[in-house]
Amino acid sequence: MPASTVSAIAPAVPARAAEHFAARLSFETDCADVHEALENGPVDFVLLDVRGPNSYARAHVPGAINLPHREMTAERMAPWPMETLFVVYCAGPHCNGADRAALRLASLGRPVKIMLGGLTGWADEGFVFAHGREPGAVTETSAA
Repeated sequence: MPASTVSAIAPAVPARAAEHFAARLSFETDCADVHEALENGPVDFVLLDVRGPNSYARAHVPGAINLPHREMTAERMAPWPMETLFVVYCAGPHCNGADRAALRLASLGRPVKIMLGGLTGWADEGFVFAHGREPGAVTETSAA
């Protein structure tokens, strides 16, 4: 019997798979983990919404700071200690703004992770959004 398209390429040996998935988790986090930390602590990272200010004002993750990736410079990042972990997000899987921000921060020597799913993932989880130009208060809406 021929192999399925799933098993036609053999899976990695478990030790190699563990290395791979550990590496992925060093680059990424997800909306549920960010939400848990924001709700219950500790919040040991700075959450950055890397979209433009108008998009941020329409809807953003509560507590996120708006800092478009194009504005990330050594001078702009100077207020935060070099060891500060940044978690970045953009609109969602169809947007590469978080990747651009992560690259920019890493190039500046800053620790960074991407929040998988961005606002699309946040909405999929049913989490509420904040609105306005400041990190601000949570509203009752659960869709961007």
